[in-house]
Amino acid sequence: METNQLKIIQRILKTLNDAQMPKSSLSSVLDILEKKAGVKRSMLLTYQAETDHLSPIAVNGLDFTDFRRLENKADKSLFRQVFDTRRTIFVERLGGEPSLDFLHRPNTETSLIAMPLMLENEAAGVFAAEFAYRRNFDYEATRLFLTVVAALIAQAFKIDKAISAERQRLAEENTELRRELKAKYDFSQIIGNSSPMRQVYDQVTRIARSNATVLLRGESGTGKELIAHSLHYNSLRSKYPFIKVNCAALPETLIESELFGHERGAFAGAERRKIGRFEQAWGGTLFLDEIGDLPPTTQVKLLRVLQEREFERPGGNETVKVNVRLIAATNKNLEKEISEGRFREDLYYRLNVFTIFLPPLRDRKSDILLLAEHFLAKYEREYKKEIKRISTPAIDMLTSYHFPGNVRELENAIERAVLACDEQVIHGHHLPPTLQTAEGSGTVTDVSLTAAVEAYERDLIQDALKSARGKVAKAARMLDSTERIIAYKIKKYGIDPKRFK
Repeated sequence: METNQLKIIQRILKTLNDAQMPKSSLSSVLDILEKKAGVKRSMLLTYQAETDHLSPIAVNGLDFTDFRRLENKADKSLFRQVFDTRRTIFVERLGGEPSLDFLHRPNTETSLIAMPLMLENEAAGVFAAEFAYRRNFDYEATRLFLTVVAALIAQAFKIDKAISAERQRLAEENTELRRELKAKYDFSQIIGNSSPMRQVYDQVTRIARSNATVLLRGESGTGKELIAHSLHYNSLRSKYPFIKVNCAALPETLIESELFGHERGAFAGAERRKIGRFEQAWGGTLFLDEIGDLPPTTQVKLLRVLQEREFERPGGNETVKVNVRLIAATNKNLEKEISEGRFREDLYYRLNVFTIFLPPLRDRKSDILLLAEHFLAKYEREYKKEIKRISTPAIDMLTSYHFPGNVRELENAIERAVLACDEQVIHGHHLPPTLQTAEGSGTVTDVSLTAAVEAYERDLIQDALKSARGKVAKAARMLDSTERIIAYKIKKYGIDPKRFK
């Protein structure tokens, strides 16, 4: 191969490698062949299996009329023969080939070489190039050169096919993940049927499909983030990003950059432009957790974003438009924060468009057992254990505890119990010590061995009575004891069998 041809091959390689999708650069490859290799006209046709049709995807030197003729007549021409036989064909004079008369130009003599594009031992299409007619045309050298070009083009097809398949896989995976997220944060996944929670369901259902700003208020661990997810994945913005920022987790020097980004050189260490969370959430939802901890300087800028729906990145003067739905959450008393000068009153009124109060767990006692069973099933699967139920004394301990950490503390308690349990029933001694102390549960605890044995015996008897629906004789048989002994123990521990009927 000549030096000039090697340089052309090198340039074609660079063109294909520089393209994000190699197939998109094929027209540039044909242009290189025209300018550097003396090719008068060239064309690439690919085979469409679903229609059994050869279709041009890139041409050089053909006008619109020529392209249409090629598109309509390719399957009845010599190109189809090249594809079907997988053989290169040389036409010394184009005007002498009847099947390609639609390409012949009067008073112009050209030679044509057409070869199959081979991909994994299968023909994927046809590559053809025309040269000015010469009696001493070096067919073999030109065929070898074009064979290398065709191989590079076929490789571009292969890479393009792999990229398209990967994009399709990622798109399907993304769709599946969104479906799973929507199912995970569906309203039905919010556990609880108490009156305070029914009110929360009603409010969330009413506001989910609007673009209104929502302020979630409640103690830590009441499920504000879960409600924020549910609002997003049941809204009209569910196909777009859900971006969350914990305002309390970032130092004052970084929070503004995190929310609004910055330009290169905006401050020491800003070596490149950064896109902030408002821009990342474009079209979707931005969740600002612990907004009561937002620094005063950032409160001013956030107020402008809510009012004007635009901002400038620190260090720049370009105005960035905002298209997000804002959901904020706090466990602080914002009215008190305003009176003490730590939170802007005007920002409060901008955020307070629709407020949802999440009740503490102590105000929804009837939901504790539902939540406990939900978390039990969750961690059973996660830790591959088989636990059938929670014992009655353990349930009593859960329902008598005040849960300062709310639902999050209950979930942690059940996870610990699942890890500690080596049988099929969770008992009181599997629960965290905080639930077993006088301070935690309001019960007096004796740490002596006798008291511990009695507590365990009481648990077993109550469990047996529950299974026996309050029948003492049946409970005695289950415990491999006598009815007289169990009746004595029931009286000793002050257990009421009627409670279990």
